[in-house]
Amino acid sequence: MEHSLRINRNTALKGLTFWGQWALAQGFVVSLLFVLAYQQTGAVEFYYRVCAALTVLASVPAYSVAGVYAKRDNYLTGLGRLFVGWSATMAALACMAFICKADELFSRQVILTWAVYGFLGQALLYAPLHGFSRHYQRSRQSEHKTLIVGTGVLALGLAQKLSTLEHLPLVGLVSTDSSLPLDDDAPRVVGPQENLLELIRIHDIRRLYITLPLSEAAKIEAMYIDLLGANVDVVWVPDLNSLTLLNHSVRVVDGLPAIYLNESPLTSQPTAALSKSLLEKSVALLAIILLSPVLLVIALAVKLNSPGPVFFKQDRHGWNGKVIQVWKFRSMRVHDDLEVKQASRNDSRITAVGRFIRRTSLDELPQLFNVLQGHMALVGPRPHAIAHNNYYSGKILAYMARHRIKPGITGLAQINGCRGETDTIDKMQKRVEIDLKYINNWSLWLDLKILVKTPFTLLSKDIY
Repeated sequence: MEHSLRINRNTALKGLTFWGQWALAQGFVVSLLFVLAYQQTGAVEFYYRVCAALTVLASVPAYSVAGVYAKRDNYLTGLGRLFVGWSATMAALACMAFICKADELFSRQVILTWAVYGFLGQALLYAPLHGFSRHYQRSRQSEHKTLIVGTGVLALGLAQKLSTLEHLPLVGLVSTDSSLPLDDDAPRVVGPQENLLELIRIHDIRRLYITLPLSEAAKIEAMYIDLLGANVDVVWVPDLNSLTLLNHSVRVVDGLPAIYLNESPLTSQPTAALSKSLLEKSVALLAIILLSPVLLVIALAVKLNSPGPVFFKQDRHGWNGKVIQVWKFRSMRVHDDLEVKQASRNDSRITAVGRFIRRTSLDELPQLFNVLQGHMALVGPRPHAIAHNNYYSGKILAYMARHRIKPGITGLAQINGCRGETDTIDKMQKRVEIDLKYINNWSLWLDLKILVKTPFTLLSKDIY
């Protein structure tokens, strides 16, 4: 009961941090809009009041998805998130005005001035509020002297994280029977586990971290019972380093603590996933319209260069392992190879036009239609041929876990140099590790950074 209340209290404090800063920011932008409208017309017309209300409503999902006001961010990252959230809000308002044919009601000078100074004003408000929030968090944490039970690898890693991330005053470690010998630069051992209650009293400890493994569950339970009357927060950090985790998290399910070891980001964050899908389909549709002349020219060149279809369609694994057909411009001569073989440098099957469109990644453009179909995303792990998946799934740990999210036209692995032929297990292993890193850290902000960086990697020497 007490543990559940503490989790709810922490959640409430995080919510107050967001909603408090959001309320001040929206109060400022609404006031600014009314002042500018009054200066322009001598009154705040009804449509400006409607615009203010829509701004407040639209900013809630926009700021939430962009992660605005996250305490973990530094000031510049926070400003970047604020810019994305405010831009998304302005874009939503522009779309609504266009659909309702209401854009002629507003003064362009008022709206442009409001958009620019609205962001600058929020940025100025963000600095002291963000600093106060971080200072308050650190000051509260500094009141909690801490001990860690254990001296193993997990305990040492936790000690380092506490000192660098949470700024908690760590008194030292408590040795156990399973403890490992310590290096000279490790935190000091203040005493054995048998004297734990006395150590808590002497050092005025307010928080205790237990880093014992699951195999010592009986010892953890006995220790917890002894600590019930010690007036100390007890936090168990289970040793899960031996497991390959995917988008893991800790939550409360109807009062019961639950550790999610393996979960798809699309089910854990359905609102953000919907935003990702809508954004990517909109961008894909716009790209198809703008690039239609390029698509027609490439299609004509492929058709004239060698006999066969314009598009090459191949079955590949998509989201949750479902088989999808991935589209490409055909870059090879039509052949009847029974074995699926990756393209290699100086591959004789590649046509003259095919070599150019592969080198410039233009052969991937038809996958924009896959995005519109909902089978692929703009950003995600690249889909591999089914035969390659069957081969590597038994040789690389958690290989198939990369299919817990939609495959993408580009991805984190591609902008980090993992392109071209994977002719060794090590190359594929590295690609899979980066794909899993993307899934574990997935956000719209990360997708935007990948999309921006992708054009600078298209001329990589490893593309052929």
